[in-house]
Amino acid sequence: MNRTTWRQLGIVVAGVAVMVSAATLSNGDAQAQARRMPAFEVDPAWPKLPNNWLMGHVASVGVDSRDHVFLLHRPNTLPEDKRKSAAPPVLEFDEKGQYVNAWGGPGNGYDWPDSEHGIAVDYKNNVWIGGSAPVAPSLRNLDDDMLLKFDSKGKFLLQIGGRSVSKGNADTKTVHQSADVFVWPKTNEAFVADGYGNRRVIVFDADTGAFKRQWGAFGNAPIDVPAAPRGGWSSSPPPRRRSAARRGPGGPPGSTSRCAPTSAAHS
Repeated sequence: MNRTTWRQLGIVVAGVAVMVSAATLSNGDAQAQARRMPAFEVDPAWPKLPNNWLMGHVASVGVDSRDHVFLLHRPNTLPEDKRKSAAPPVLEFDEKGQYVNAWGGPGNGYDWPDSEHGIAVDYKNNVWIGGSAPVAPSLRNLDDDMLLKFDSKGKFLLQIGGRSVSKGNADTKTVHQSADVFVWPKTNEAFVADGYGNRRVIVFDADTGAFKRQWGAFGNAPIDVPAAPRGGWSSSPPPRRRSAARRGPGGPPGSTSRCAPTSAAHS
């Protein structure tokens, strides 16, 4: 090859190298974009409440198979003179924050929690609700030893436990200020984080409420510990506001999720 041919070949090789490098960098940028954490910002218009309703402390949020959001709040944490305007404890919204339905509160055939705490929607779109009184804000200073199951419209289906009936970790018929629930579709079992008053995970049949099994920390037998201080109040709670992130289905990397302004985080 003459000198001109070598020069031309060198130019071609250099061009190929540049293109390969550019493609590599572009692919790296795409991977970095894919790994980007989602951004969050408060959406002051979410959700949209009808009837001039007011919400107290928002304790928990659940999402069903339709991406409808079930929000559980504590009406009794509103100042006493505003409680007549309180929304029902369970509020259902579509993914855009449009109001769909509301229900909950004391009724016939079940013990409603004195301090609403956890809400979970299972694979059948049934709604599970637990309470955390008297550790959490409570008007009557009673123990929430119940776990309730409703359909998505608020029809009562099942109660495990009851009002102030727990005998501790050895009691397999009740819970004691349970925190959360997950129903495993494969076995239709409800796994309950029973960890405020008790110290265990306890499993029930999700249809009948029959006890299946339980365990404590590190797979050991659960142990009873001294009770936490009772946190009920008889007057209006002190003013305190936080923003609780809306929990829902994950969006694509880099997408923006909305946060509903609330009175308190999950507690």
